[in-house]
Amino acid sequence: MAEENEHTCPECPPPPECPEGIPAWMATFADLVTLLLTFFVLLYAMSKTDETKFESVAGSIRKAFAGNAMKIGETVQLGKSPDDSPTMLESQQPVEPFPIDLLTSEGLLDKKEYNRESEEDLEQMKQVLKDNQLDESVEIFEMKEGVKVRVKDKIYFNQGSTVMANKDIIPVYKRIINLMKDNKWTIFIEGYADFNETWNENKSVGAFGLSSQRAEEVAKSLIARGVEKDKITVVVYGDTRAKQNSLNRKVEFVLRKRDLRTQGKKVNAQ
Repeated sequence: MAEENEHTCPECPPPPECPEGIPAWMATFADLVTLLLTFFVLLYAMSKTDETKFESVAGSIRKAFAGNAMKIGETVQLGKSPDDSPTMLESQQPVEPFPIDLLTSEGLLDKKEYNRESEEDLEQMKQVLKDNQLDESVEIFEMKEGVKVRVKDKIYFNQGSTVMANKDIIPVYKRIINLMKDNKWTIFIEGYADFNETWNENKSVGAFGLSSQRAEEVAKSLIARGVEKDKITVVVYGDTRAKQNSLNRKVEFVLRKRDLRTQGKKVNAQ
């Protein structure tokens, strides 16, 4: 009865009436938050994540803030370990970040572009080969140190001789000369010989000497036809790459945009 009299006391003002529903501003705010959430979910769903680039960027940031990046993506922070003990644990296989100069406004460069000289453009090289009618006569290999173009056609020689045995390569040989004269490429001349093959003119000259003579003759021929000396590299294999039941008396051509003898970045041996 006391409680009933307390609420029904004529001296007490009546309680204010509560408005129905939530305030209008709260409904508008809730709609805005929902739309923003939906917008970011759509952005994430349409985005394409490159795991390698993400780890590289994350590694750079962690390194800058003295953190350690684990290979599996875990981070061991300074002063804190996985079991919450105040110790510092060194990661076993850190993810090496890209050099900071690769973080451009256009994003991270691809690794293959980082390992290759900027002037060595694969599509441009293909176009040069096509312009010289060599696109169907070569095999192209994309490698970390650059693009290698191996000519399918080879110069074959008579047994124990430096005299060319096949004449069908002459058109391809002329196209190679034109390419080398008009472009700053390097040509590798690779000399081979059969097992225990000797030179007919001097039997004391073995497989290495004979393959060297063959490569030298081809190099002289290129120079006589206008190819610069510094564009030519001679490689001698002798009979170390000879194969059974195969014609090993040959000279092969490899074309490169740059010479592998180019001096790279010097590092300490220790």
